[in-house]
Amino acid sequence: MSDFLQNFQNDLKENINGFIAVSVTEVETGMSYCSLTARPDFDPELASAYNLEVVKAKLNAIRALGLDQKINDILITLSDQIHIIDLSDDGRYFIYLAVDSNKANLGLTRAVLSRYKKDIITKL
Repeated sequence: MSDFLQNFQNDLKENINGFIAVSVTEVETGMSYCSLTARPDFDPELASAYNLEVVKAKLNAIRALGLDQKINDILITLSDQIHIIDLSDDGRYFIYLAVDSNKANLGLTRAVLSRYKKDIITKL
C-alpha cells in the first residue's frame, strides 16, 4: 500500500470522531486499494462491494434520465451510522466511509473527504 493511502486511512481514523471504517475502491473493476476498520465485525471491503452496486445503479439512472450530471457523493443514513460514498472528480474511484452518527460531525467529515478525493486521482 502506498504511503498516501496509509496516511489517508490513519488520518481519518485519528481525526474523524465516530470513525468506523474506510476503503477506497475502483468503480470499473471493484478492486479495493485499501481498507481500515475500527470494528472487527465491520468489513469495509464487503461493504464497498455492495456500495459499488449503489454507485453503478445511480450512474445508470443518470444516463437513463439523460442528465448531464456527475455524482459528488452519496449519503446513506442508518439508525446509528452514516455511510458516505464519495466519488473522485473523474468518477474512477470512490471513498467509502462509515461513521457513528452520534459522534461524527458531518460537515467536518465531508470536508476531510473532499480534501483527499482530489489527491486520489493522481496518487492511485
